[in-house]
Amino acid sequence: MADDASRKRKVRGRKIRSDRSRKEGRRAKKELARKASDAGERNGDAPLQAPEEVVPEPFVETDAVASLCDRIGGWLEADQPVHLIGPTGCGKTALALSAAAQRGRPVVWLNGDESVDTAALVGAHAGGERYEEHDRFVSGVDKKTQIVRERWVDNPLSVAVREGATLVYNEFSRSDPAAHNVLLSVFEEGVLERPGKRGDDRAIDVHPEFRAIVTSNDAEYAGVHRQQDALLDRFVGVHVGYYDDETEREIVRAHVDLSDESVETVVETTRALRENLEFVVGTRAAITAAKGLAVFDGNGDDGRLDDDLLTEIFTDVLSPKVADEDPDGVAELRSTIAEAI
Repeated sequence: MADDASRKRKVRGRKIRSDRSRKEGRRAKKELARKASDAGERNGDAPLQAPEEVVPEPFVETDAVASLCDRIGGWLEADQPVHLIGPTGCGKTALALSAAAQRGRPVVWLNGDESVDTAALVGAHAGGERYEEHDRFVSGVDKKTQIVRERWVDNPLSVAVREGATLVYNEFSRSDPAAHNVLLSVFEEGVLERPGKRGDDRAIDVHPEFRAIVTSNDAEYAGVHRQQDALLDRFVGVHVGYYDDETEREIVRAHVDLSDESVETVVETTRALRENLEFVVGTRAAITAAKGLAVFDGNGDDGRLDDDLLTEIFTDVLSPKVADEDPDGVAELRSTIAEAI
């Protein structure tokens, strides 16, 4: 009888140890899943942004800007990806973000450069995580099992097509054209293939609300790649030039606290230099010059601007475009600016 009771206690003890081992295994799996989720958020698994979070601040919307936004929005409503093309500093990025926000859908941002490849667009394996399960079913015997799980991290394009977000791909033409082959099936067949992903979920069906806006500088800019015709045929191209003088004044005024007269002078000078210089003089240059003017206080006692100071400010703003190419370029630039002023 005693022997039988002892045997039952031992059996019950083994059962308790076995149950405890299974519970430890379940806890380890839950902890692994939690860590993978946290790591995914840190590493860009969820790059979604609410539309109200991406609107540039400040953003000026004159009739000219509103017209462009409506044009972009119309093409997006027609389910056409939009390619914004124009010179640097003309406001393409702000325009793309504003148009994306107007859709009221989440927005995914991506910045292009030489390092962007297919994995940077769709995702890749981000290493593995492991844990151990201990089986002590037999008294005195500890059986260890190591479990390794690979973790896949979705990158911006995968997230955007799955969630029906608006993808804003800035500096699109600076990325290697080979990286964009995955976009062909997205726009043409409504499917995104994820190379490197194994299993039934290798392909993602494109959400019906997914849209794309890409921005590029004009083709003559350094570091710009010619994209494949098969892909460009699937975009509509909207050319963005420099805005009219009224819009440029409103943009500068929104960024810098200056008198109307000073803002007008800065914008007039910028537009004159744009005509007289061989390189690009964008609206961004006008904003920077206005900030310099506000810091160095070029207003005289009679409210007029000091021409010499304005010349120096514009020379400082624009000299990086010529200093590396011609030792005498800065002096020539200063002379041209002085004449314009």
